[in-house]
Amino acid sequence: MLKVTSNAPQTIRLGGASTETNSMFGPLTDLIGTWVGNKGWNLVAVPNQKGGFLLLVQPYTETLTITPLSTPTPNRGTHVVQQVPTLLYSLRIHSNVDGSLLHAENGTWLLLNDCPDEFSIARQASVPHGDSLLALGGSAVNSGAPNIPEISTLPITGPGSKPLGYTDPYLTPLPGFTKTNPNATLQAAIAGQTITSTTTISVSTANKGGITNIPFIVQNANTTSFEATFWIETVENANTGGSFQQLQYSQTAIIEFIPQFHDPSKLIQWPHVNINTLVKQ
Repeated sequence: MLKVTSNAPQTIRLGGASTETNSMFGPLTDLIGTWVGNKGWNLVAVPNQKGGFLLLVQPYTETLTITPLSTPTPNRGTHVVQQVPTLLYSLRIHSNVDGSLLHAENGTWLLLNDCPDEFSIARQASVPHGDSLLALGGSAVNSGAPNIPEISTLPITGPGSKPLGYTDPYLTPLPGFTKTNPNATLQAAIAGQTITSTTTISVSTANKGGITNIPFIVQNANTTSFEATFWIETVENANTGGSFQQLQYSQTAIIEFIPQFHDPSKLIQWPHVNINTLVKQ
């Protein structure tokens, strides 16, 4: 698990320039600002109302705005008052095909000082589907480009073979996007760039967090877990000789519906994956 490497003063870059500032937000500092990216992809399997599933794969444009609270949020304990630096965020995602709204979300990023365990960062999120989540984790800062791992989007059906053709929608090629490993699209986006440093932030509901869903979601397509990794990258600008900030992320929520083929007492787990590459404005 990643841990916070330092709460020391951070470097904030605005419009390619760098200025030192004493920031209470530590590794979250460079998240602050407005990010825009049109290289997003949403992959999600949903019930088709006929006992099967429909795979939706949609390219999107995202605007993510992250603003700081001027003072930490106090948590009053029995022996100490925990001071929690807090960032508020709001995002909107629109289809690259017809411009329609695909997703809206509001939430917070928290830096957990005086934390009683190893999880030093928290993300809280709420979406109008009727889902709210708490995911905890940590961060690390490294020189150079990020190490973006491969992931799989194939449904988790339990032991035994799948029916013939069951995964065909995942295996059909799509230009510009790798359905079975969306992180390959993130890797391709930075293949020609010179990245001098990367801050990696990873959070998961498995780290003493959780998800709460409205009854309709629980009954029809329950969301049971969530994990996300953000890479904040400093990229050399070959045209100006300066640098700019870039944000990449990969996040996966597990949705459960349709009984498993060889054990109907359990449900198939469907990875819902979002990725994007954004630039700070």
